[in-house]
Amino acid sequence: MIRLLLGLLMGIPLLASAGTSSVIRAAALLDVESGRMLQNPVVLVEGDKIVDINPTAVPGDAIKIDLPGMTLLPGFMDAHVHLTISDAQFHKTMLTENSASAALRAAQSARETLMGGFTTVRDMGQVYPSLDLITVSVADAIAKGQIIGPQVIASGHAIGINGGHVDPTMGYAEGRIELDWRYGVADGVEEAMKATRYQIKHGAKAIKISATAGVLSLESSVGAQQMTDQEMRAVVEEAERHGLKVAAHAHGADGIMAAVLAGVASIEHGSMVNRDIIREMKKNGTYLVPTTGLLDTIELEGLEPEMQAKANHILPLAADNLREAIKAGALIALGTDAPLVPHGKNAYEFEAMVNRGMTPLQSIQAGTIRTADLFGLEDRGKLVKGLRADIVAVPGNPLEDIKLLQQVGFVMKAGIIYRPARLPQVD
Repeated sequence: MIRLLLGLLMGIPLLASAGTSSVIRAAALLDVESGRMLQNPVVLVEGDKIVDINPTAVPGDAIKIDLPGMTLLPGFMDAHVHLTISDAQFHKTMLTENSASAALRAAQSARETLMGGFTTVRDMGQVYPSLDLITVSVADAIAKGQIIGPQVIASGHAIGINGGHVDPTMGYAEGRIELDWRYGVADGVEEAMKATRYQIKHGAKAIKISATAGVLSLESSVGAQQMTDQEMRAVVEEAERHGLKVAAHAHGADGIMAAVLAGVASIEHGSMVNRDIIREMKKNGTYLVPTTGLLDTIELEGLEPEMQAKANHILPLAADNLREAIKAGALIALGTDAPLVPHGKNAYEFEAMVNRGMTPLQSIQAGTIRTADLFGLEDRGKLVKGLRADIVAVPGNPLEDIKLLQQVGFVMKAGIIYRPARLPQVD
């Protein structure tokens, strides 16, 4: 049903190159690995690939794209979004709206995210208690060109305990709606494995678990470990058999360490991370996805008092601990927890990470080459010959002013131009 619904959105314009190649000229190009600025670059794109930088000759029939005063960067990547929801008060709609409504909202969120310069995102749980894996359908529709959006790595339902952080009915529909492992609500090793297999069967390309309690749920604790060590290991091992990585929502130190030792690829939020945990994460190659921008943007008014109290307690601590993680050299990838940073405004996370102690280059790396590494995508994350043509442009030098990343004026994903709204003319 969702795929049919999304097909109705095919009237949304998709801007593709009129010729077989495009030539992009700009004021500068940032080498995100070294931090070097290449002046007056010329980038030749054919199909979905960058085929040369500063070529000796360009095809005469190529689309000419001139971006004076602008800096080229690789398309940004966000490791933690929720496309199906639009604000922190999603609990008011997740049990009343159907999956079709959620799919329409996700399609709009995806479009806004792409226009903000994010060409690849990882969706970390659809939230809605529907057997349809909504964001999987959205990801498929984008891949087919039916709707506009970034490439979406969808996780389907997050997996957690009965009555835990990712149980949608916790405190809202207890005794009226009780969900099972198909919806990610799993108790014990066997159910955790079945939940993982169900998400994979229906198209998930990543798995998310809830290692601990959280903020936007009605448990009294914000960080207590919820899944057992054995349950987490079972999920990781099952996902690895299918070639997928596991992300773990985790706030409290015990749950973070347990998830790291279980072999997850990333810790989401990681509010109470400490030096011992960071040491273990560095040894295992585990990424921290701190989602720190939401500290400045989340709208707490209207949330249940328990949620507000937990947010006011944990979020400032998370910011302080992130500063220490940066100093300790933790592997960090950009994630926003959008819509807590609004969809389309994801680039605020770059500024937030700089405010917590990163250099502008480190922040940009967190949203490009580090996220590409976390996702296991070797075909993107930097602007070099042979990689996918995911290219964005911003005015000026973002190494001097990180806020410029929030002023994306050009977006190309896989060789297709999505912003500006009109194609340049062929000479």
